[in-house]
Amino acid sequence: MSVKANIIIDQGTDFSSTITVTDDNGDITDLAGYTANGHIRKHYSSSTATVFDCVFGTPSTDGKLTISLPRTVTGAMEAGRYVYDVELTNAVSNTRIRLIEGIATVTPEVTRAEP
Repeated sequence: MSVKANIIIDQGTDFSSTITVTDDNGDITDLAGYTANGHIRKHYSSSTATVFDCVFGTPSTDGKLTISLPRTVTGAMEAGRYVYDVELTNAVSNTRIRLIEGIATVTPEVTRAEP
């Protein structure tokens, strides 16, 4: 079962959030052998998606996964409400779980500085 968590992304800025992955007992999960994939969409049936960069922490036994978007991507997103999720796939067992999901709100940028 996934965790429900809403996130706020400031348009035109670098976004990142680190998730600590735990099992049902609250023990940290060793992420060796896992891959991660995460998308943001305007609504669930949208055919276009913004893809999170997903990077595992080192060592893998720390159970850390960082999702991020560079400012070039957030700057191109329209302000408003989106849906998102992040899934983990275990390469050994070929099982997939939804780690986290929720509403992503992109807040409008006022300052438009050149990079």
